[in-house]
Amino acid sequence: MNTRYRATLFAVFLSALSIQAGAFDLAGVRMVDLGHAYGEDTLYWPSRPAARFELERLSYGETAGGYFYSANRFCSPEHGGTHLDAPIHFARDGMTTDQLPLTKLIAPAIRIDVREQATKDRNYRLQPEDISRFEQKWGVIRPGTIVLLQTGWSQYWPDRKAYFGSESAEDASGLDFPSYGEEAARLLIEDRRVALLGVDTASIDVGRSREFMVHRVAAAANVGGLENLTNLDQLPESGFHVIALPMKIRGGSGGPVRVVGLVPR
Repeated sequence: MNTRYRATLFAVFLSALSIQAGAFDLAGVRMVDLGHAYGEDTLYWPSRPAARFELERLSYGETAGGYFYSANRFCSPEHGGTHLDAPIHFARDGMTTDQLPLTKLIAPAIRIDVREQATKDRNYRLQPEDISRFEQKWGVIRPGTIVLLQTGWSQYWPDRKAYFGSESAEDASGLDFPSYGEEAARLLIEDRRVALLGVDTASIDVGRSREFMVHRVAAAANVGGLENLTNLDQLPESGFHVIALPMKIRGGSGGPVRVVGLVPR
């Protein structure tokens, strides 16, 4: 390859980068924070012993050098607060947190609103008919889409009794909250081939679930889950993107995640 030809290719490459950079204009989007902050009131799935977020102050104040310095140490289970479920959470050979490709974590997204149904039934399961109604209005859900299910449950955070339907931080047998149903999950995962399932409750399975079929169906297809989302009411039903980047824990079954909605202005 001669020098002139190499230079021409490089110029074309730079031009393509310039066009792409110009197309990604953050001034043209409204950013929506879709996660709860971690702190003393963060809710975790009931377990024994009860899980909680711990933040230990290691340093805070002026140093001998005359400048301020602050540092902390935190401790947290993977599955609490706004977090990602990696496929290995429910599939032996599923992807771990660090193995999920960025194309599944940064993608076009939709919001399916079942607040009315959930108000009438604390254990409402998303139905295929709900998806059909959405698609009649917005078109067939495209492969690689991140699906966010809005139940309205984030309004109860961090009230454990209202959010989980139980005051116990150790016993998960009495939980009551809405989420995805198995048939709807299969439609989204197996037929529509979506990238992620997200929800503003504590699980992509309903509170009364004992077999966790939605988790199992998703994990078998290497589809992760986003749980304990918030601010979904600030998103349109379609036409926006989501960035969901978890702590990159090697071999992890999940982890804390910062989720951001990018809505065109």
